[in-house]
Amino acid sequence: MFALIDNQKITKFYSGNKGVIIGDNQYPKSIFTLWSEAQRNAIGIFEVTVDTTNKKDEQWYINTNVSYGVESNKAVGSYGVATPKLLEDRNETNEDGSPMLDADGNQVVTKGLKSQKKQIIKSQASGLLTPTDWYVLKATDVEDYSVPSAVSTFRANVRTRSNEMETAIDNASDVDALATLYAYVNTGTEENPVYERPLGEFPTLES
Repeated sequence: MFALIDNQKITKFYSGNKGVIIGDNQYPKSIFTLWSEAQRNAIGIFEVTVDTTNKKDEQWYINTNVSYGVESNKAVGSYGVATPKLLEDRNETNEDGSPMLDADGNQVVTKGLKSQKKQIIKSQASGLLTPTDWYVLKATDVEDYSVPSAVSTFRANVRTRSNEMETAIDNASDVDALATLYAYVNTGTEENPVYERPLGEFPTLES
């Protein structure tokens, strides 16, 4: 992105995909690709540099809009301080402080990140268990049939891991601690990297 600077103020932005008119002069879009930076600067057009220092992962944070300005005769943009997303569930209230109710008279609750992530864990566990449900159903219907030990172990391990993951999520003290659970790190070596996350992974039937 480019900006037109006039009297130390940004007066217009350009995407660089078409020609521009500045005052009485018309310039082709090639000024954004063929002209040197110095040539563009001479007519008041500067490439915008955005400082992303304050920008954070939008899975966990709400970033501000970019604020643009002129510093040292250069067009710059920057993010403000990001706000952590809601971690815990929040009961919504009306302006007078009374509980906000839905059409059925139930308390309106905004789900926080913990609830959202735990629901994903539950769905993943269910998805892993569903293909082997028929073993359990058959064992219920057929008297002399037993669920294979490997399947029983797998199903138990899935439930155990699901509970462990949900407990780890519940124990996260803040958004950064929750994000750390999902961050993969190399627990091996540079030559033989092994990427794992503190939250862990679900077992597979083969294991």
